[in-house]
Amino acid sequence: MRCERRILRYHSLKRGRVRQTWNKYNLFNLFRMRDRKGNFGTFFQQKWHAKAATRAYHGEHIKEKQWERMFSRRLLSAVNMDPAYMAKYDGSEQAAGRGSGRDVKPGRSEKNVARNTGNAEGMTPYMQMTFAPQERRLDISVFRALFASSARQARQFVIHGAVKVNGKKMQHPGYLLNPGDLFQVDPEKVMIATGRKKTSKSESSSTSKTPTAEEDAQPAEETAEVAEQSAEELSPEQLKAQHLDGLKQLHQHARKIIEENKDKLSGGHKKEIRELSKKIKEAMNRARKVGTDVQETGDDMENLASLMSELELTPAERAELRQQQQAEAPAAEAPTNPSTPDYPQLRTRTPVPTAQTKFDMVESQILKRLLEEEKINPWDPSKPYATPWRPRPYMSAFAFIPRYLEVNPKICAAVYLRHPVARPGKTEIPTPFNMHTSQLAFNWYLRRR
Repeated sequence: MRCERRILRYHSLKRGRVRQTWNKYNLFNLFRMRDRKGNFGTFFQQKWHAKAATRAYHGEHIKEKQWERMFSRRLLSAVNMDPAYMAKYDGSEQAAGRGSGRDVKPGRSEKNVARNTGNAEGMTPYMQMTFAPQERRLDISVFRALFASSARQARQFVIHGAVKVNGKKMQHPGYLLNPGDLFQVDPEKVMIATGRKKTSKSESSSTSKTPTAEEDAQPAEETAEVAEQSAEELSPEQLKAQHLDGLKQLHQHARKIIEENKDKLSGGHKKEIRELSKKIKEAMNRARKVGTDVQETGDDMENLASLMSELELTPAERAELRQQQQAEAPAAEAPTNPSTPDYPQLRTRTPVPTAQTKFDMVESQILKRLLEEEKINPWDPSKPYATPWRPRPYMSAFAFIPRYLEVNPKICAAVYLRHPVARPGKTEIPTPFNMHTSQLAFNWYLRRR
């Protein structure tokens, strides 16, 4: 409860602060964020509100005094220069009109206007580069490379020694990266940060139910012999009571599946489980009769148990089980007559594929794909995250990588290529705020330098 309160206080829906995190409350605050239109309050109040909003997102875990020392009024920018354009013009054409060089005067066609290709339309958003010095920090870069779900979590990874810079462990989150630096995060930490959490009790308790190495080493033949010996020692009445208990457990298991998975199971699946429970009841009534054979009761229990296990499987798992059964079944060999000579076999017509064979082929392809995925992304209950690994919810809205980073997700490593810059019509600093808000925040810190 205390952790949930802290999360709700951090992602306050009342104040609506946007944070550097993938939390669902943050996504909601980002969705309903609206920029203030028009002038409100004094110019000092406008700057203060802009500073408070932007600092809640950009490095809110960094102390204000520390950020003021990092702040720089020098804003980096870049303009693509076309060599053909530079060879043809000397720059005087940019002074035409009102200095933009892009205004089309009356009587002039669009083709005669000199243009420097390679640049986007619009002005260069310099003010969006206000918090560019923070992007050099190691913890912010780890978050931007999608190796952590929040800037605070990235900071925790660095402090705990899970991040290396140029092959050496770096435990300072405020380390400033230089162009060409390579940083790498422990893959297990990345899987925990970006993967789904374990939610069901079965996944968390499956580790305790897994057999030990000694139990796995025991051969299956010995266990079968022990079971047969124990069955021979029991009397027919005791065997009958044992089969009845097994049928009761199967019936309770069927009811439990329906109750726990009411929303997940389809109508046909529920119908199959109800029919199975009816068969179990009939077998129990048959077993209670006086003249019922013990072997018949045991056969009923085994058949119903196999049916129950098949119902718990997904369609892909059922297809895999069917294939295994077909592979284990001995192939029927055609009888050969030694007296007949060996004639060359006649070519037979290939059978026309029916709907069932096409369905089986599709199922086999799906099963093959699932087996390949299982090799790459196996199920492992010992992991602290849900397996097979799947991305955590609400991640897609925040899954983007800036242009100044080159990321290799296979080895959880990234290269800091260069410092972020502003270009005509766009900026390389990810920010949810418009240029006007960033300009007010820039003016706030500019006054304090």
